[in-house]
Amino acid sequence: MRFLNGKLLAWLAMALVNLMSISSEATELDLENTLYMDLEGGRVVIAMRPDKAPNHVARIKELARSGFYDGLIFHRVIEGFMAQGGDPEGTGTGGSGQYLKAEFNDLPHLRGTLSMARADDPDSADSQFFICFDRVPFLDDEYTAWGRVVAGMDYVDMIARGEPPINPSKIVRMRVAADVEAGSAQ
Repeated sequence: MRFLNGKLLAWLAMALVNLMSISSEATELDLENTLYMDLEGGRVVIAMRPDKAPNHVARIKELARSGFYDGLIFHRVIEGFMAQGGDPEGTGTGGSGQYLKAEFNDLPHLRGTLSMARADDPDSADSQFFICFDRVPFLDDEYTAWGRVVAGMDYVDMIARGEPPINPSKIVRMRVAADVEAGSAQ
């Protein structure tokens, strides 16, 4: 019984430390550089990195503020790799019409990393982005990473798979956190 109580106490102590670090991380988010991406399953919180990809972050915020991403589907979702969305055509061929110069950086493509999709031309990123399901090292230094999921990755994991998915998941709404009233679900 003593061993069980010791294990339980150790587990509770670790849970408390994890809870404190999550709470600390959430309070340290810069709301102007945080996105709320509401999926059908729930809210995904994304910390953007303007220090690594300032032009991409500025463009993503501009598109989010205009409502561009609202209702768009994830049109290419590969298990163990990534979920790609941000195309108003829903086919992988569309965009907002404004190409961005690559801002390759040292952010690794880890589970939860958001990065820009592009064609062969490094400077062809537009509005399409992808979220990594796992570590994808071959994308490092080849695609502009601009953010990371800090909460709600379980909702990202629920995005329907396929190229294209039979019943694609969609972005219900995407907003810059600073624009969302405190306590509001919008």
